[in-house]
Amino acid sequence: MLAITILLDVAFHGGRTATVSAADLAERMGLARRGMEPLLQALSRAGLLESVRGPRGGYRLGRPRRDIRLADIVAVVSGEEGEGAEGPLGALQAQVVDPLWLKLESTAQTVLAGLTLDDLLRQATAAGLRRPNAEPITFAI
Repeated sequence: MLAITILLDVAFHGGRTATVSAADLAERMGLARRGMEPLLQALSRAGLLESVRGPRGGYRLGRPRRDIRLADIVAVVSGEEGEGAEGPLGALQAQVVDPLWLKLESTAQTVLAGLTLDDLLRQATAAGLRRPNAEPITFAI
């Protein structure tokens, strides 16, 4: 869920043109920036986010929001967290919990594959959230 929220925040506050700093992301989510960095790097390596260096650096979407499916985001995170993870053992786990979890994952995957960041942004608008306006361009002579 954190990875989806990060990408939604970047889409909401920056999109493909403006950048969103990791500090701003962390502040809006009430999290430590240091804890988010590995996830931001994984999302960047997957091409879902683009990392921009410099004084106006930060993160922006790596692809158009309509092309980023929630299933793509979850796949990146699952690959990061799933490495070497071991769950509980035993007959109840193997015969009851594991089959249930596989069914739930399959259902969730189907739903996530049908949703994009664009869909979530429309839900945000419907909920009354307003996207920040881009800074106006000013010229000084």
